[in-house]
Amino acid sequence: MRTVYLGTSDFAAVVLRRLADSPHRPELVVTRPDAPRGRGRRLAPPPVAVVAGELGLEVIQPERLHDEDVLERIAAARPDVLTTSAYGVLIKEPLLSDYEMLNVHPSLLPRWRGAAPIERAIMAGDAETGVAIMRVTAGLDSGPVCLVERTAIAPDDTYGTLSERLARAGGDLLVRALDERPECREQDDALATYAEKIGAEDRRLDAVSRPATELERVVRALTPHVGAFLELPDGSRLGVRGARLATGPAPSPGRLAEEGGRLVLGCARSSALELLVVQPPGGRLMGADEYLRGHSI
Repeated sequence: MRTVYLGTSDFAAVVLRRLADSPHRPELVVTRPDAPRGRGRRLAPPPVAVVAGELGLEVIQPERLHDEDVLERIAAARPDVLTTSAYGVLIKEPLLSDYEMLNVHPSLLPRWRGAAPIERAIMAGDAETGVAIMRVTAGLDSGPVCLVERTAIAPDDTYGTLSERLARAGGDLLVRALDERPECREQDDALATYAEKIGAEDRRLDAVSRPATELERVVRALTPHVGAFLELPDGSRLGVRGARLATGPAPSPGRLAEEGGRLVLGCARSSALELLVVQPPGGRLMGADEYLRGHSI
């Protein structure tokens, strides 16, 4: 089956590798333009562009997906199906009417429609999540679902470990959907929840009002790609990339303390979070022991 693939992120790049290794190898890959990345903010191609180049696939990076010249490039590939995953652009007419479109979405739809389904599932303490193949419609991740694969969320899963697992499953599931052409079933909109984009407030570890169990999930949900942070008394931010629930007496909520060589944050409800991997303002990632050697608490 002739396909065109639209995607941008690391997750989408994993799906692309699997699709390219199938009988449905894309005739064209569409991804986002190069963008500033990293601490140096240098222009760099998105992960899908890098993988497409490695695989020898034709790739375009339009500023606007629905410009006439872009639509003509897609039409020239003569796709039977447009496939997409984590592209990052709202797809609209005439593409919706001109082509069948299948999307790889990392959640158990209709739960966690939207931009950050993996992060929101971990933050919410969901016991499981999964990946769904759905037909793209005008609504936000609301199209009929064709295939679903479920997976448990382990107590130590981070965004990194869970997204990698879901991306591999999503690639396999997309190929299966193209092979088998299963019937798609409408979602129950009454059960829908929405995974809003991660903002600064989602990243802030508010230990005064939130218990350690919630904050530990926030750290895992935002590691390694975004990162949580703790506001220090001087107004600076201490990045947090690894944490676990602490045992023993808890410092007062919001207080950061050294407890027997450990870096411990007091949280609400008489709970505490041990910070394991941190990033000082303007510095690099380091273990809590190294941080304690260079900073007074």
